[in-house]
Amino acid sequence: MADPTPMQILAALWREAGLDGAALERMALTGGEPQLPSSFRVGAAAQAAIAAATLAAAETWRRRGGPTRGAGVDMRHAALEFRSDHYLELDGKPLGERWDSIAGTYACGDGRWVRLHTNFPHHRAGVLRLLRCEGERGAIRAALQDWTGFDFEGAAAEAGMCVTAMRSFAEWDAHPQGAATATLPVLRIERIGEAPPIALPTDGDRPLAGLRVLELTRVIAGPVGGRTLAAHGAAVLHITAPHLPAFDHLVLDVNRGKRAAQLDLRREADRATLRELARGTDIFVQGYRPGAVASHGFSPAELAALRPGIVCVSLSAYGEVGPWAQRRGFDSLVQTASGFNHAEAAAAGIHDAPKVLPCQALDHASGFLIAFGALAARLRQAEEGGSWHVRVSLAGTGRWLRELGRLEHGLAAPDPKMADVQDLLESSASGFGALRAIRHSGVIEGAAPRYALPSVPLDTHAASWE
Repeated sequence: MADPTPMQILAALWREAGLDGAALERMALTGGEPQLPSSFRVGAAAQAAIAAATLAAAETWRRRGGPTRGAGVDMRHAALEFRSDHYLELDGKPLGERWDSIAGTYACGDGRWVRLHTNFPHHRAGVLRLLRCEGERGAIRAALQDWTGFDFEGAAAEAGMCVTAMRSFAEWDAHPQGAATATLPVLRIERIGEAPPIALPTDGDRPLAGLRVLELTRVIAGPVGGRTLAAHGAAVLHITAPHLPAFDHLVLDVNRGKRAAQLDLRREADRATLRELARGTDIFVQGYRPGAVASHGFSPAELAALRPGIVCVSLSAYGEVGPWAQRRGFDSLVQTASGFNHAEAAAAGIHDAPKVLPCQALDHASGFLIAFGALAARLRQAEEGGSWHVRVSLAGTGRWLRELGRLEHGLAAPDPKMADVQDLLESSASGFGALRAIRHSGVIEGAAPRYALPSVPLDTHAASWE
């Protein structure tokens, strides 16, 4: 059986969300594979996920009384947007990726590889406490010789740290977590409460004008979802906490188009502020460890009671079922645990080390699926009523990518550098300096995507709607 085309992938996502297939006729997909060096269909995944969000924005515009317009996504542009964090310039200087000095992969005493995610200071400190060694790669390699890969993975998880052991696809499929999530769709949209239909806003000349989005996320996937909605005109208020670490180089990229405020949900006054904000929002996106935001009184059920008709979006690392449902995770860790690093290495003829995908594909795909799912649920709310819950997981997105098929010669594709993407960059002011970054690849006729607000430090704005 032939692998699905990008249009077939898009159509499957559209059907999964319960939307009218007639809109698919208005989407144009251009370009071909491969666009990035990978044996996986990263370009097709990027194009389909971004097209789903773009077409949902165009459909929202049409249903709120706007024009019926076509939309399009070019595969090269989409694939490069999947690694937007690679292509950043601040005040004329490239930023590139930034990783902690001890983050990465190591072989344990049994020969199995593990990946350490130590980009947050408390995660770095916790791993070093567990290993009882200095923060230097040689010392860590030596310390890990006393561990098996699976034992260290388990001990790190017990300590609340971020480590995974490398598995093959077969090993992941046999693992209780892989088996628990194997049958879940990539996007879960369910009605969770009763509410009358709420009409889509009609003011404004952009596809998502008038929609309010509260975004409680950090790092990549969740913020990409909010950035996508902002690109088409939604009012996005990004809420973080002053005591939690963040990466300014990622904020530069993923917070374009948003207002940024901080609340400490350990304080009742700040919880009251968030409740008031939620009463006026259409979409509430949260991407923290499962249960973290809910523990402060903001579970989907509580939000639906507070604001009947709301669309809640939850992002997790490993899905809402299975023994790892509450486990912390990042794209690189899920890639390692669920078989991608093993499979990519095998395709490259590497037998003694992992090989990563050419971008944080699980993060970026999940981000665009968040935007798509949120809009699909909001469209259904306007017709059917109810309050809605959308669920996306990095592991679920990984299985979706895996099921799209492989590219026999995909690893031979060029690896685009900054000089190769100049035609796709846009310049803007930011709260950090003059920024050059990849512009959004999802285009709607008559409403080119744009970020009306610059990316700014996370404590720039008041926690209020304007």
